[in-house]
Amino acid sequence: MRKAPRKCYPCRTKQPAEEGYRLRREWWPELSPLFRATPEKEAAKRSVSLAETVKSETLAGTKQKARTATMNHHPAEAGAPPIGPAPIVDVPIIDIKALTKTYDTGYAALKGIDLQIRRGEIFALLGPNGAGKTTLISVICGIVSPSSGTIRADGHDILRDFRKARAAIGLVPQELTTDAFETVWATVSFSRGLFGKRANPAHIEKILRQLSLWDKKDAKIMTLSGGMKRRVLIAKALSHEPTILFLDEPTAGVDVQLRQDMWNVVRELRDSGVTIILTTHYIEEAEEMADRIGVISKGEIILVEEKAELMRKLGKKQLRLALTTPLDAIPDALAPYGLERSADGAELLYTYDTKGPRTGITALLGDLAAAGITFRDLSTHQSSLEDIFVSLVGNAK
Repeated sequence: MRKAPRKCYPCRTKQPAEEGYRLRREWWPELSPLFRATPEKEAAKRSVSLAETVKSETLAGTKQKARTATMNHHPAEAGAPPIGPAPIVDVPIIDIKALTKTYDTGYAALKGIDLQIRRGEIFALLGPNGAGKTTLISVICGIVSPSSGTIRADGHDILRDFRKARAAIGLVPQELTTDAFETVWATVSFSRGLFGKRANPAHIEKILRQLSLWDKKDAKIMTLSGGMKRRVLIAKALSHEPTILFLDEPTAGVDVQLRQDMWNVVRELRDSGVTIILTTHYIEEAEEMADRIGVISKGEIILVEEKAELMRKLGKKQLRLALTTPLDAIPDALAPYGLERSADGAELLYTYDTKGPRTGITALLGDLAAAGITFRDLSTHQSSLEDIFVSLVGNAK
């Protein structure tokens, strides 16, 4: 059935016309004054154009003066208002507040986690098995849903703005989960596409060269060694250009030489602006690489501290004395020093605090000489991060 034409009523006649109606030529003289340029209209346009030009030139001059003032800025006198742009507030790249996770079984894996991770740092998260490390990472990456609390990743809420939050995160899992029959180039490029990113061969090449995988780009995953496969996982995590990288046990099952190479790669990534969160059971790995260290136990963060400050606060030194003649017992005169005797009595161990005003070593050596105890060698030992970790986790139990 043919549709009826839409009606429209031109201004001159009140009769309907077919769709696609055009003004008749004989009406143009009557309507043209409405659109014809007049001297008054031209003058108005010129005045508006002149006003806009003056305004833009004035604004440009103001900006140039502000830039010059900023470049020539010197410390202001006391009481004078600050000159130049306001300082930029350093916002944490990951901001976690009151985070909890309780499973349907009633098990509370995370209990009120509050944690801020700075932009551009290497943060090591340490904890025993079952402490909640993997659960915490899974919640941040969107793999596990939180029970309560808020998480912001690179300024994006992981629930309300989950696409942008996840696009800012790269995850290197502990398990080697790759297609064994794909080539290195294909699997890394495919990972980029999963985040809706356009193909960028130059970026993929840059990553592969950075991870020493360029000569393996056409090799199938199944032909690579364990260490190379782990590098492929890192390349996949970096393919979509994230600003945050999670490394879950990155050197598990890797030989010593390759572990050192991986450490160098992680440092280079940090230097390029990527924030790295590292979970590891290798305490020496955290001690070697991390800027800050967090310890989690039973779903709670029990400590977050700068590595150097943590070593200074909790690290203790020990003085080990190799005796000339073994002792059967420590004399009572030396009891105030809290000395420890080895099982064979050939060594004495003295623990002292480096933060104290006096270490007590001079007095100890004098009392040893007074008691007729001589030694043939002495050495000092600084508490390692592993000692501190064991102590912290033990106290949290």
